[in-house]
Amino acid sequence: MQLGRDLPTIDDRIAQMVVVLSLSPAVEPHFHQDSYGYRANKSAHDAISTARKRCWKYDWVVDLDVKQFFDTIDHELLMKAVRMHTSSKWILLYIERWLKVPYEKPDGIRMNREQGVPQGSVIGPLLANLFLHYAFDKWMQIHHPDILFERYADDSICHCNSRVEAEMLIEAIDKRLKSCKLELNSAKTKVVYCKDSNRTGSFKNVSFDFLGHTFKPRSVRSKTGEYFTGFNPAISKSSQVKIGRTMRNWSLHSWVDNDLATIARRINPIIQGWINYYGKFYPSALRKVLSLLNMRLVQWVRRRFKRFRHRKTRAVYWLGKIASEQPTLFAHWNWGVKPSAE
Repeated sequence: MQLGRDLPTIDDRIAQMVVVLSLSPAVEPHFHQDSYGYRANKSAHDAISTARKRCWKYDWVVDLDVKQFFDTIDHELLMKAVRMHTSSKWILLYIERWLKVPYEKPDGIRMNREQGVPQGSVIGPLLANLFLHYAFDKWMQIHHPDILFERYADDSICHCNSRVEAEMLIEAIDKRLKSCKLELNSAKTKVVYCKDSNRTGSFKNVSFDFLGHTFKPRSVRSKTGEYFTGFNPAISKSSQVKIGRTMRNWSLHSWVDNDLATIARRINPIIQGWINYYGKFYPSALRKVLSLLNMRLVQWVRRRFKRFRHRKTRAVYWLGKIASEQPTLFAHWNWGVKPSAE
């Protein structure tokens, strides 16, 4: 049984892992090369990097958003896809059982699950990938073989040569997904013009979000030192907001009973995770976000030491001196984001 809407028991998680290990070798060779989610030797960075290169080559992008994908996957169609790759009765029996397990609403009412894949389950990502392999990837390969795309779970973008081609593609994908009992979110699905120094046209949409990054026209410096406008990814606004919220929730100014080394040990794993994920593309955008962390550390200094209570500038200089002496103390200091009075 489920402990919550998407929290299987330990026994179920173990059993699901056994099924994943048994089923993955059978389905993995069939997956599309541009399906990047939850697959060995593929990553979100691979998807972003490929998308960036293709945005430089193709002028138009279709940014797809499937409405409530994980909650609306049709069980009958999903099991049809599973049966394409296994005839094992025990695997089929277990998957059907997991799909139908009731979930518990926040008010405690238990509801029967008639569609959708439980998020948070071990087997959920594999089943979702398998469903979209047939609903989208393979269909694109057959009916639109010349249109390149990147898909990470239900997050997908397609590259087109013209606005007309992009608009026609949305209509075709919409019909296809409806036939698979899925629905495009019309408010979020859009055509985007990849505007840069070489593309002087105009269009209402010149940006899109993909895997926590926003692709849009950005100032870029060439190897010869000249600046031009490129169409590139950087940490998205929504991702910046989430990071900011996390930093606020730490309430570092109240950690006055801890020294800097203790604080660093507690938050460095999270900071390093942000750097590893959001710092690969256009890192200056993330550096601006992490510079705000230094100001929260300055607040800690002013609360911890009375001599800095009403002397913010001196607190900044003091923290900057610590950063110079111990540049690896905090992960973002080690990445070059050090306190500054400027």
